[in-house]
Amino acid sequence: MKLGRLNHIGIATPSLEASLAYYRDIMGATLTHEPFDLPAQGVKVCFVDTPGEGGTAGTQIELIEPLGENSPIHGFIAKNPAGGQHHMCYEVPDIMEAKAWFEGLGKKVLGEPRIGAHGTPIFFVHPKDMNGVLTEIMETPKDGAH
Repeated sequence: MKLGRLNHIGIATPSLEASLAYYRDIMGATLTHEPFDLPAQGVKVCFVDTPGEGGTAGTQIELIEPLGENSPIHGFIAKNPAGGQHHMCYEVPDIMEAKAWFEGLGKKVLGEPRIGAHGTPIFFVHPKDMNGVLTEIMETPKDGAH
């Protein structure tokens, strides 16, 4: 089992609007997608495409804003009022095979696979088992989706 490409970096933010302006005006984002709510995960999400080189697309940034005080991101923002890096997301061809592989290595998988912001199955691996980085594992999107 090998991890696939880095799909996105998750950034928690207290304001999607302010973060979108930053990535567009300061960081040169080439495309910002429409924000949408993910009530099952307690967040509002917006993807930002970073510029690549030589006509390639860069890595996406996933901006995550809490939908309320019950959001798992709410506690992160309370500790980091300006926001910050929340997670890194890697693609895998088969989510259940990946889950079994991580568990077989003794890694703590946080919950069962569920549908993530790209509409594909995901799960998270505890940062204590991933060199201090909360890691999202995502089944590679089908049909050319990001």
